[in-house]
Amino acid sequence: MAITLSTELSKQIREECGENVYLCYQCERCSSGCPTVAAMRYRPAQIMRLAQFGLEDALVRDASVWRCLGCDNCTEHCPYDLSVRRVVELMRQRVMQEHYLPEGADAIGEDESLRTGLRAMSMLGERIGGHYNVSGEDNAARLAWTDNLAEKPDGLVRNADAEVAYYVGCVSAMFPMSYAIPQGFAAVLQHAKVSFTTLADEEWCCGYPLLMAGQLKQAEALIRHNVERMQALGVPRVVTTCPSCYHMWHHLYPEIVGHPLGFEVSHATELIHDLAVDGRLHFTEPKRGGIVTYHDPCDLGRKSGIFDAPREVLRRIPGYTFVEMQQSREHALCCGGGGNLETFDPNLVEDVSAQRIAQAVEIEASYLISACPQCVRTLTKAVRSQRARIRVMDLTQFVEMALVS
Repeated sequence: MAITLSTELSKQIREECGENVYLCYQCERCSSGCPTVAAMRYRPAQIMRLAQFGLEDALVRDASVWRCLGCDNCTEHCPYDLSVRRVVELMRQRVMQEHYLPEGADAIGEDESLRTGLRAMSMLGERIGGHYNVSGEDNAARLAWTDNLAEKPDGLVRNADAEVAYYVGCVSAMFPMSYAIPQGFAAVLQHAKVSFTTLADEEWCCGYPLLMAGQLKQAEALIRHNVERMQALGVPRVVTTCPSCYHMWHHLYPEIVGHPLGFEVSHATELIHDLAVDGRLHFTEPKRGGIVTYHDPCDLGRKSGIFDAPREVLRRIPGYTFVEMQQSREHALCCGGGGNLETFDPNLVEDVSAQRIAQAVEIEASYLISACPQCVRTLTKAVRSQRARIRVMDLTQFVEMALVS
């Protein structure tokens, strides 16, 4: 039986995301490290094999590429540093732009789980396109998290004289469960006497959910808007508490707009680390200590290489013993909330997050700290489901709790 090799798909993958799929020799290391592989018809290595042979139709009509968390654990295991995640992103763009959006559900076959998931992805895109945030609520509510602050900072709305522009992100700005994260970060900045401002209602979704929903093309208007508003503001440093927002601003925004942004982009963990090292944060002994561990967000750790800053901050806070979980740093297990999996297949999220909580329970952690609103949301749900005696917090919240009042 003859096998026809089509190079068109592999060529596009190399041109658009820099991955040479022909370097993959099916060692299956990527599959062994994938947290959701058990739910995939095509394992990560098989996705690469199908791409090698140009069998695009098989990938288009199957849910496997949509059950990827985008965590890049595959890349960490690959001897050639190939990223299945980047191939998946390209395939999602092709599915949505060339098949589902223009032709409807019939264009992607009869798999009902795929049709349901893509319908949810399409609705996500409509919410973001219509309201500029993932919740679909009025974007004017972006500063609702400030309503419960004991003292609202001066210059909170588009203050060009501020040292830092805080890009809050959709999850922290629009979901009350996550309000404590921007509130904690604001308290830390105020304690350190760092002036900061926001774009308020002129802040739009960073575009990451659209990237992972196969709708990066639709995200470009959001991206250009955010860059233009921030450049017009003229603040020298933009800081995010969301690793996905950081990933977009730091890695993709300059590429998409075609030029340097003209300001520094940092994650909150980097700024908090700098403030702690400079002696501008003053910590107190807790009434009750315990074991604290750190969960690396995928977009902050594996994708951006920020591992040390949050750990050094945690080690500076007195009264706690820092212990690593079995999988940490570049080998950290995803929380389960990445890649829009919560939208596509929410039941699968619970399976992954339960594994991570089990690792925290194993080391008898009292506090599970992350540096990502989505990780905190996902792991908090898992702790409640597992009835584990662990408190999940963002680093900003934990630092605020430890500050001298």
